[in-house]
Amino acid sequence: MQTLRSFILVAVLLISKDAMAQKCRLSGRIFSSINNESVSYAVAVLKSGGQNYPATSDSAGNFSIVVPKPGLYDLEVNMAGFKPFFQAETELKPDRIAQIDIPMEPDLKYIGEVTVTAQPFMRKDESPLSMRSVGVAEIKRNPGGNRDISKVLQSLPGVASPASFRNDLIVRGGSPNENRFYLDGIEIPNINHFATQGASGGPVGLLNVDFINEVDFYSGAFPANRGNALSSVLDIRFKEGRADKTGVSFALGATDLATTIDGSIGKHSNFIASYRRSYLQFLFAALELPFLPTYNDFQFKYKYKPDNKQEFNFIGLGSYDQFALNREANETESQQYILGNIPENSQWSYTVGASYKRYSANSFSTFVMSRNHLNNQAVKYFNNDESTDNNLILDYNSQEIENKFRFENTRIVGTWKFNMGVNAEEATYTNTTFNLIPLVGEVNYDSRIVFYKYGSFAQLTKTFPASGLVISGGVRMDANTFGVNMRDPLDQLSPRISISKSITDRITLSANTGRYFQLPAYTILGFRHNDGTLANTNIKYIRADHYVAGAEYLTRKNGRFSVEVFYKQYNDYPFGLDDSVSIANLGSDFGVVGNEPADSRSEGFSRGIEFLFQQKLYKGFYGLLAYTYAESRFTNLDDTYLPSSWDFRHTFSLTTGKTFGKNWETGIRFRYNSGAPYTPYDVAESSLKANWDLTGQGLRDKQALNTLRTGAFSQLDFRIDKKYYFKGWSLDVYFDVQNLLNTPTELQPFITVVRDQNGNPLTDPQDPSRYLTKELENTSNTSFIPSIGIIVEL
Repeated sequence: MQTLRSFILVAVLLISKDAMAQKCRLSGRIFSSINNESVSYAVAVLKSGGQNYPATSDSAGNFSIVVPKPGLYDLEVNMAGFKPFFQAETELKPDRIAQIDIPMEPDLKYIGEVTVTAQPFMRKDESPLSMRSVGVAEIKRNPGGNRDISKVLQSLPGVASPASFRNDLIVRGGSPNENRFYLDGIEIPNINHFATQGASGGPVGLLNVDFINEVDFYSGAFPANRGNALSSVLDIRFKEGRADKTGVSFALGATDLATTIDGSIGKHSNFIASYRRSYLQFLFAALELPFLPTYNDFQFKYKYKPDNKQEFNFIGLGSYDQFALNREANETESQQYILGNIPENSQWSYTVGASYKRYSANSFSTFVMSRNHLNNQAVKYFNNDESTDNNLILDYNSQEIENKFRFENTRIVGTWKFNMGVNAEEATYTNTTFNLIPLVGEVNYDSRIVFYKYGSFAQLTKTFPASGLVISGGVRMDANTFGVNMRDPLDQLSPRISISKSITDRITLSANTGRYFQLPAYTILGFRHNDGTLANTNIKYIRADHYVAGAEYLTRKNGRFSVEVFYKQYNDYPFGLDDSVSIANLGSDFGVVGNEPADSRSEGFSRGIEFLFQQKLYKGFYGLLAYTYAESRFTNLDDTYLPSSWDFRHTFSLTTGKTFGKNWETGIRFRYNSGAPYTPYDVAESSLKANWDLTGQGLRDKQALNTLRTGAFSQLDFRIDKKYYFKGWSLDVYFDVQNLLNTPTELQPFITVVRDQNGNPLTDPQDPSRYLTKELENTSNTSFIPSIGIIVEL
């Protein structure tokens, strides 16, 4: 508490002073994205408050713009023969030269007659719909987002928000496991701490937002060079280190303390690195939650560019997470239940990767190599009594290791654009499991599998300049050496096609259809019977056929309206044989998904419609309003289609804010969904002493699978920011409130046994083989949470 008072005192003292207005500079290089050749005489303009600050690039493509004061500026670049470039809300600060590289994409529609004005919403020819770009300013200021990219994405159309502090990405009715993440073109397996193995998601993001430059989020129309995804692809681009001098920043937020350092190393290279340490465990302890998460992470990027025809990039990120029980939070029956059910967990992971890009006259080639490693451990004792191994319920230790290579080449010839490449990967998975499961018995095995994946892809895009029509078709093939059903690449032939038609310069109609494949989770592939034999060698790739159509209208004031309809048909989805339940109907939380015998019999679909209005910063206002209706169903044992765990139906979000003079800014975010399906407990099976005494947990009623729903979820978040710019340093102070209205959400109730005053279970007087049971109310833990954040940049 004394520390908090000190931070508030420092903020108040600084607020009492007016920072000096100082000039700021933006410098950069404008070049062709295809051959990296300099673009001369391009016009770059910084815009803010109705004022324009232009500059023209020189023969080397370099430009520099000086503005009279710090703040947020829109950057627009135009040049005949290239698509206009637009970057919203570039932050300029005194005593720091903002450096930017601007890759201009050749405009295949250019016919030498029409000048196109840059728009804040750019479309990609390969993915003309179902793609949204998110800038770093939008991530940082998002109310309730806690500078977490996943929580910001939950405000986009098609993305559902779970009624908890978890930040799973549930996209268009698909599982969190159906998302793929790329960082500067290098695939990373997950972007969250405390990741759910076999799924994804977690309570807090892994990426430090101070590293991020921009994010492209695809909820469909995936380009062919991005494989193994069924619901979304996230392309994240890190910023580069400072070119003028070495800088340091410190960020104290609601859950962690971060430090970042960046700068140049000689004339041709730069770096950026950071470390974060959480104090989330103190917040959870203050909220009297029965678990205490602690996380650490590090990140770095190094770029070396010896000349304008080649560049090297090296990235790394890692995490170390511990999930302990808060045994002092055991006063209520709900706390006691949670303490009795969740395991203690330790997890670490890292990804390191390198890319090399080589430019030629009309093309560039990219070589990518990377390695990622996840180690996940969990242990649970009955009643948390570790005095004897006889109380051991769960002892789990697993590792996932991937070594990857990808090559691709992109080329432009006239109005044609080609992209093609190959990929290869070595995958290693180990698992040592001891688990007592009611109605199943003891699961006890050691597993190690090593296999190889391989694939190829190609994409061809044709532009018809006179008609405003763009057609892009792609295909990829994937296979691996694990099982007989996945070795033939033709079985995983994955075609896709997108069509886009510009009706006017502001109205566009688009459509896409494609077939996509994804490898089931390693937890499924590596599962063994107790006799040591692999249980799931006949598993298949999961298949999803997408059909999407949409329309978009761009306003003249940095806004857009869009509507999209979608349908996804799933085939060969994993089906758990222990519970006779599709994996899609199980849901995911902390722990592991898919560690059981399974086959590929399940089928499913999701369908819906999305509406979006987005207003980029204009005259001080910004906003995003999104509504999604999504229905998601998968087959059960009798081939009946049941609501999946991701069937949220109605999802609504509103984010809006206003910037004021003297660098004040405020915003709100409201989210709503109509509740998720859940399976009630089987009271008869749960109350049996033979079952309860095994694990102290209730059993689900498989005959009533996902027949009930949680209460509707809604949450209002609020944030206010104040920035100060001083000579040689800057300060950002913010106040953020999550769940301002303290709105509770009714979740699935717990089932527990009735206990006497000594805590012993009571026997049912009508049946000595059973305990007396009762339900416990369960509400979300996202209570009213105020926080203060301070960011200092030197």
